[in-house]
Amino acid sequence: MAGAAIFDVDGTLTDTNHLHVVAWWEAFRQAGHTVPMPDIHRAVGLGSGDLIERLLGADRDPGQDEAISSAHTVLYGTYFDRIPAFRRAGDLLRTLAGRDWQVVLATSASGAELAALRRAVGADEVIRATASSDDVDRGKPSAEPVELACRLAGVTPERAVFVGDTVWDMEAATRAGVSAVALLSGGIPRADLERAGADAVYRDVADLLDHLDDSPFGPGPG
Repeated sequence: MAGAAIFDVDGTLTDTNHLHVVAWWEAFRQAGHTVPMPDIHRAVGLGSGDLIERLLGADRDPGQDEAISSAHTVLYGTYFDRIPAFRRAGDLLRTLAGRDWQVVLATSASGAELAALRRAVGADEVIRATASSDDVDRGKPSAEPVELACRLAGVTPERAVFVGDTVWDMEAATRAGVSAVALLSGGIPRADLERAGADAVYRDVADLLDHLDDSPFGPGPG
């Protein structure tokens, strides 16, 4: 067994980051807050509570948090039947599984949202396990989701590679002692991803698949 291939989903396997931005923007607006979309974009990938605190501050009225998060969930849910996967996302997962990598998802999504994302990717037959927000106390950038993914795959961090698209993904992987591969498909600049700990950067899943042998998934590493 080569090791664990751990994947974030939003912005990595599915083209959904900007859908989240719009849903969060409207959820904040409904609660009486004007939050710039670029600020929301940079916060995507955090769990709901951490995202709200980052954007509204620790001195906000926390009594609004649940309503804001619920509004985001409802608004984002309107996209479930048409979530787009990135080109060749499923092919990448199937190729890695064919090379004896255990594919595990590590995502802040859960429930119906996670089910919709998995349908979009269309590679359920090779996904061994999922570390979702329901399974951990702290989401990324905490190492906990990545550490859980390693345990689910039954491998040590040295035998795992994590693929994500945000600085939170890179920080989580680094803290967990896992090799970090960044994709630019989530809209975060290369320099930011590298500063956060990315060991390698690719344009998107198709680019990673085209260069798989020269990546951390290639012969030797893992």
